[in-house]
Amino acid sequence: MSAESSNLSNIEHRAVIKYFVKKGKAPKEIFEDMVSVLQESAPSYTMVKKWARLFQQGRESCEDDPGPGRPVTVVTEENVRKIEKLVLADRRIKLWQIAEELQISKERVGEIIQEHMNMRKISARWVPKMLTPFDKQRRLQTRVMQWTKKGERPQKKFKVQKSALKLMATIFWDSEGVLLIDYLPKGTTMNGQYYANLLAQTREAVVQKRRGKLSRGVLFLQDNASVHTARVSRQALKDTGFGNRPPTLQPRSSSQRLFPFPI
Repeated sequence: MSAESSNLSNIEHRAVIKYFVKKGKAPKEIFEDMVSVLQESAPSYTMVKKWARLFQQGRESCEDDPGPGRPVTVVTEENVRKIEKLVLADRRIKLWQIAEELQISKERVGEIIQEHMNMRKISARWVPKMLTPFDKQRRLQTRVMQWTKKGERPQKKFKVQKSALKLMATIFWDSEGVLLIDYLPKGTTMNGQYYANLLAQTREAVVQKRRGKLSRGVLFLQDNASVHTARVSRQALKDTGFGNRPPTLQPRSSSQRLFPFPI
């Protein structure tokens, strides 16, 4: 037998094994006969034993069994429709997300999208929603990948502007209204020294806005926050001349007393 004719496929090997099984030969005899004819292209003894046993048990087909729970091919019209629905719902969906959703391989998903749906993944530009002069000068752009039909222009997405940062406000007031509002500068930490300065400003506000009340006595109410109990804060409170009411007690109503409460 020539070298070309001895190169049989797996199915042809199985057909030969099936023939010898029907003639009543044992697996070892079948293997030796096939090696003597096919030489290096002969199947292994393990394969011969496996298929000889299957044919002895009544198997007729020489084809491989399909994988459990999975069709022979996953490139079906149903899967194409499912993938198209997922892609159109989210143009930036990933291959692995589709594969997990449909329980098929990423390779088959990519094949369906590119070959059957005629789509590809390209960059969609992010552009600023509102361009500041600095933005116009830089023209910084970031990109995000999304699925589009071939020939379709990528969509633009507006870049969301950062919202204003949080701002801390300290308010001092009494029964007549607000005395002082202070906004903590950006990058500044509220500490004992900063709070002590606020107490001095509050005293000045009392002098300017509540004339005569400071001489009659001002009762100051605050909690036990660390900036309130710091040594420099306690000293500043004494320097203002305010009386300090413990935070667990409620101030008494009096027309001659002032109750500034810091937030």
